[in-house]
Amino acid sequence: MRKITKICCIGAGYVGGPTMSVIAKQCPDIQVTVVDINEVRIAQWNDSNLDNLPIYEPGLAEIVGATRGKNLFFSTEVDKAIDEAQMIFISVNTPTKTYGKGKGQAADLKFIELCARNIARVAKDNKIVVEKSTLPVRTASAIKSILENTGNGVDFEILSNPEFLAEGTAIEDLLNADRVLIGGDETPSGKEAKNILSAIYEKWIPKDRILQTNVWSSELSKLVANAFLAQRVSSINSISALCEKTDANIAEVSRAIGYDSRIGSKFLNSSVGFGGSCFQKDILNLVYIARSYGLQEVADYWEQVIIMNDYQKKRFANTIVSSLYNTVSGKKIIFYGWAFKKDTNDTRESAAIYVADALLDERAEITVYDPKVTEEQIYADLDYLNTRSPEDNRRLLKVTNDPTLATQDAHAIAILTEWDEFKTYDWSLIYENMLKPAFIFDGRRLLNKGELTQIGFKYYKIGES
Repeated sequence: MRKITKICCIGAGYVGGPTMSVIAKQCPDIQVTVVDINEVRIAQWNDSNLDNLPIYEPGLAEIVGATRGKNLFFSTEVDKAIDEAQMIFISVNTPTKTYGKGKGQAADLKFIELCARNIARVAKDNKIVVEKSTLPVRTASAIKSILENTGNGVDFEILSNPEFLAEGTAIEDLLNADRVLIGGDETPSGKEAKNILSAIYEKWIPKDRILQTNVWSSELSKLVANAFLAQRVSSINSISALCEKTDANIAEVSRAIGYDSRIGSKFLNSSVGFGGSCFQKDILNLVYIARSYGLQEVADYWEQVIIMNDYQKKRFANTIVSSLYNTVSGKKIIFYGWAFKKDTNDTRESAAIYVADALLDERAEITVYDPKVTEEQIYADLDYLNTRSPEDNRRLLKVTNDPTLATQDAHAIAILTEWDEFKTYDWSLIYENMLKPAFIFDGRRLLNKGELTQIGFKYYKIGES
């Protein structure tokens, strides 16, 4: 079996950077080069100050610091890395299409195709190409077709190796994976390629957790895993709305059903809604695939998960407006949190973006504090929606570095991310700062209702009346 000594990863984002850092740490005999055409991002990965890495994940900076310059490298020299590597991971963005056929649902594969054509142009010897991006079923066959029709006599094996990382715990997920999924052809060369990739992971993952499948099963399994997890979140969120109308408590309901061994307790925490780069994108992709095969009922079933998630965000925003006497125009509302979850600076599909957008439509004046998300990113997220001018976004929404001082003369606080530090604040001082009645809208069920109501707050927690 061939031994891999050089790996190239195309794409230095949320998957490529952490995954390759862990591979470099666990496999010191393999040279790992992460390449990207984004010069700013590569410069951030190479910054001598590890606090300036483009991605925040607990444990990531330590691993990069220990491996960078030894067997982990970040570069913009894409062709050189492709040429030298025996194994190439494709880890580029696959956003939902915003144009043409499949708009709003299908994955946009233009970056994947560009990678494949670049590999085909540069490669002079046999390569194993690994899909790491989340892709629709049958993408591997498209990549294989491009690579095999180059006419340069190079043999390529295409593997699907989807990531199952949860942001905020990505490094732990990589070091102690529940499973590693490797899909490939059932030909002798396909089986050998799967075994070669498996041998890399076997350096630190028990072999019985490394699952080999055909390539289609691997690609579909990634979409289905995220769809099932998102479905649980939407399911419990739907019940949170019912709890608020019936005096039931969503925490007690979640605990009761979580004790059922057939159901389990994970992903049963009600909140303002799920976000992140994968859940919505993967479900929409699943919906599009089902529709493309004429499976309308299947598509409708999974689309309802997205509809319920959107409803939860709208419901939270509407609760803020109705509680503040049906108008938030000119009222100062503090957002604690902008990232889609704690322990990450990723804001993709964050509930905070859409709640803010709804309140800005009502002419609320929002001040945002998040310990890891930059002001530039917050404005970029709002501008991307294109629902108002960038000037209006900057006029109506401000970003602060002082979460307590910002509450001076505020009407309400909305908790959108479950950062642990929010639990340690001097809430009595914050209450004194605010206009009365002072409202807290807890979209993450983070704080103690009894303590805050005793201080004097009007306190709303999702899933409780």
